[in-house]
Amino acid sequence: MTEGNVALEPPVSLEALATLGEGHIAYVKQIRSEDVPSLFPQAPKIAPGLKLFALHAADGTPIMLTDSREAAVANAWSNELQAVSVH
Repeated sequence: MTEGNVALEPPVSLEALATLGEGHIAYVKQIRSEDVPSLFPQAPKIAPGLKLFALHAADGTPIMLTDSREAAVANAWSNELQAVSVH
């Protein structure tokens, strides 16, 4: 598609994003402890006001929760995943 002289790319579907990296990419995202119940319903109750780090599969599926970015990246590496950060 083009519009004027600018080539427009079609939007990327959720399915295409989920297959990005063919299961080899995960992302690390800083979250608040208040967000834990919605992402990790099986997690024990955590005090409010804490900064935590979640490791997610490329499709957004939560993989693990930790109190350090380094631990999340190490877990990704141990599962043969390339970790990227999301801000």
